[in-house]
Amino acid sequence: MPVAMAGGSSGGGGGQVLDCRSFWKAGAYEAPAAPTHEFQDALETGDFDRARVHPKFLHTNATSHKWAFGAIAELLDNAVDEINNGATFIKVDKSINLKDNSPMLLFQDDGGGMDPEGVRRCMSLGFSTKKSKNLIGQYGNGFKTSTMRLGADAIVFTRAIRGSNVTLSIGLLSYTFLRRTMKDDIVVPMLDFKIQDGDIVPLVYGSQGDWDSSLKIILDWSPFSSKEELLQQFQDVGSHGTKVVVYNLWMNDDGLLELDFEDDDEDILLRDQGSGGATKGQKEIVQQHISHRLRFSLRAYTSILYLKKFDNFRIILRGKAVEQICITDELKFKKVVTYKPQAAHDSQVVPVKVDVGFAKEAPILGIFGMNVYHKNRLIMPFWKVLQEGSSRGRSVVGVLEANFIEPAHDKQDFERTPLFIRLEAKLRQIIVDFWKEKCHLIGYQPTDPHLRSQYKATLKDSGGPAQVHHKASSARRTRGLSSNLLPETYDDIAVVGLANNGSHLQSSGQAEENNMELEGLDEDLVEFGSGVLDSNFIEKLSEENIALFSRREELRQRDTQLKRKIGDLVHELEETKRKCDQLATELKGMFRGEDT
Repeated sequence: MPVAMAGGSSGGGGGQVLDCRSFWKAGAYEAPAAPTHEFQDALETGDFDRARVHPKFLHTNATSHKWAFGAIAELLDNAVDEINNGATFIKVDKSINLKDNSPMLLFQDDGGGMDPEGVRRCMSLGFSTKKSKNLIGQYGNGFKTSTMRLGADAIVFTRAIRGSNVTLSIGLLSYTFLRRTMKDDIVVPMLDFKIQDGDIVPLVYGSQGDWDSSLKIILDWSPFSSKEELLQQFQDVGSHGTKVVVYNLWMNDDGLLELDFEDDDEDILLRDQGSGGATKGQKEIVQQHISHRLRFSLRAYTSILYLKKFDNFRIILRGKAVEQICITDELKFKKVVTYKPQAAHDSQVVPVKVDVGFAKEAPILGIFGMNVYHKNRLIMPFWKVLQEGSSRGRSVVGVLEANFIEPAHDKQDFERTPLFIRLEAKLRQIIVDFWKEKCHLIGYQPTDPHLRSQYKATLKDSGGPAQVHHKASSARRTRGLSSNLLPETYDDIAVVGLANNGSHLQSSGQAEENNMELEGLDEDLVEFGSGVLDSNFIEKLSEENIALFSRREELRQRDTQLKRKIGDLVHELEETKRKCDQLATELKGMFRGEDT
């Protein structure tokens, strides 16, 4: 992409914006045809050595991201890939455009940074040097699609050390500038500097006139008004790293920003996200679960975005580190299934481990689905390989890393290849088999006739439901496994005996040997009945859960208030100490004056 020459109206960063601020409508405009004399000039100067790319393509290219959080994830991936170059954090935060007081979205990492050649590769189209099998990015398109999906404009600041050379580079990718100046080609003004004898001096690759022209465009169309303001952006970058500022953020049809920075000071939320289909009694609980919150909460989404927890890397969202969650740790009655993909004969495919289990909220909430990762990155969260509306597979959640198939360009789905279709069929079978084997552990009637007859025999030998009720209560008291949410219906040891195809009751010692299946059992056993859960029990348990969630939110708010009060008191104490020190100094001065 050539360095742009100054032209057209200015001030895109100072209040002038696109006429349409809705992303899905911003690409609909009439582009003027290039005058004939421009083609003649291009022929004479040899400018046809490269292909022209119309600015409309920036918008069209960005539409691959249907979901704004998918675009943010692309920028997080770039920072995660920089772990190999020493990156220890990526910051995501809100910033303010001082020209028009509008919010901006900030990304900053302490990776290796980009030298002048690297930043040009980053901001050109379809170029990628990421060939490692362990790196997430591979198409060389992520920066352009993600930034343009989040806002109309983006400016990059990057500092790199290559040998003894220290360089600072600035690049502006501005859809607003290209649209308002009626460009028919994507032009990206660039500025480069180097450290020479401790000073920052311009690094000019072309002519000084081109460098000065790029500086003028960047100052006219970015949130910064002087070269000094631009260089100030490197002060907190450190010795190496990259900062990306996305501004003129897109709005929804109601004229509100797509990204909500106001409702939660420690999160970035998405507007216009529905609450999904849940009954009135369960709605509040459903909305608290991560499978729902990831749709609109960036903190929830990023908490499960990477399969393996980082050892020395943090995602810092609005000043607070994101706590990574391992979905497999949130499952009970877990089982590991090995799947060997049927790939081509000449390819070496490693068998895939599929972790499957019941969600901890089972059986109250029908949360289910497979979480499919690729190269450690979440591609499909809670993918419903079974149709909704059936009890079969209810509350079954799985996790796997599928490096043998390729993700789509937006990294929110996979290419629909025969390999993927076979995987979908296999996962469906895994869930069905797991459900048949273990559904009775969360309160459903066993599907296995032999297991069902064993259950009936156990009830008969135990003296009927009343006796089982008594024994369950005694077991909770003696073993200390109390729970306000546990219906006192069955002896959990008896049911575990059935789960392991035991003859009747197992001893407590034998039951402890099966600790994986025992874990959390007291919290979820309910009466089998006719194979469906008792509606009164579900309603009661839902109400109790809602009360607990409400209480938790109250405690959180109280904790926040107390922390704020402590902070105020500490500030007052420091101010008082300062005044005391000041008074003590004044008194000493007075006494010295009297002595003299």
